[in-house]
Amino acid sequence: MTGLAGRAGAILTIDLDAAARNYRQLRARLTNAECAAVVKADAYGLGMDRLAPVFARAGAESFFVATIDEGIRLRAILDDSGHPECTIYVLNGPLPGTEGDLIAARLIPSLNSLGDLDLWTAAGRQRGVRLPAALQVDTGMSRLGLPDDELETLAESPKRLEGIQLQLVLSHLACADMADDAGNPAQRDRFRAALDSLPKAPASLANSSGIFLGEDYHFDLARPGVALFGVNPTPGHDNPMERVVTLQARVLQVRQIDAHRGVGYGATFRAAGPTRIATIAAGYADGYLRHLSNRGQVAIGERLAPVAGRVSMDSITVDVTALPHDAVKPGDFVELIGDSHDQDALAEEAGTIGYEILTALGARYQRVYRGGDA
Repeated sequence: MTGLAGRAGAILTIDLDAAARNYRQLRARLTNAECAAVVKADAYGLGMDRLAPVFARAGAESFFVATIDEGIRLRAILDDSGHPECTIYVLNGPLPGTEGDLIAARLIPSLNSLGDLDLWTAAGRQRGVRLPAALQVDTGMSRLGLPDDELETLAESPKRLEGIQLQLVLSHLACADMADDAGNPAQRDRFRAALDSLPKAPASLANSSGIFLGEDYHFDLARPGVALFGVNPTPGHDNPMERVVTLQARVLQVRQIDAHRGVGYGATFRAAGPTRIATIAAGYADGYLRHLSNRGQVAIGERLAPVAGRVSMDSITVDVTALPHDAVKPGDFVELIGDSHDQDALAEEAGTIGYEILTALGARYQRVYRGGDA
């Protein structure tokens, strides 16, 4: 192994073909709805510049990001990769003073309040045009979107919408990953009622998990995000998505310690007897969460070895006593995320979700893209 890969303490491999297949699988579940692609947070930490063109080639015509700067970057990526026709929605909406930036990059903001609506209408009036926009209504998330009182005001004054081109009405499910939660049908019904009070426009409710709730939740457009990147959208059931990420880190050192010897900061792990400890080149500066201290596991061959002690900034220590002596040696790579221990398993050990595992993956990993346009 030479060059950058030879110097790498850890290698993050991203399978672009698996991501494309995940998109196609989700699209196939939507009988009468468009399948968009959510690529906010740099495509959930995996690289918007590489993933967005893959989804566009797989058939995505609509994309969603969170912020204006993400939208500007995505517009340049899609234009440069031959997909200028794609629609880009900005979920956080228009911030005062950014109207020109949104218009120049051909971005469609989500209007999340009557204040947003008035701001965007005024921007269009100043330019003598009706600007395209999405309208978000809050059906139970209590985060972004028109609350009930503002929706009622808008229903009573529909002319307020005449100053925009209404492209989409959307809302967001709070409990879609809990298929039996009563909040899901309640939000769906509130969304239908909201649509009845607004001018007719395409509607969007389902996120990744929402797609698996059934056709009643699909409406005209679904917005999968994390499932595209292999995170399980159906917790408690087998993951229907393909894994996109493999993370391998190098063994720096293997040592034998005596009983009662402490390992790591605070000596939170103490050897019960003679113990072999392998030090691995990944830590919380790389996104291997500190909460995995004494809880995480790494795959060495076909076996799992537990993290022993606290996660450090640049390294973790792993108890390899139960493995044969020749199973792990300095210079070897072990799997932090892989076939036998994916991002959802790591998330469970950390007490978090796969979203955080992916978006935390650090900049120090040597990134290798396979398939697609790699």
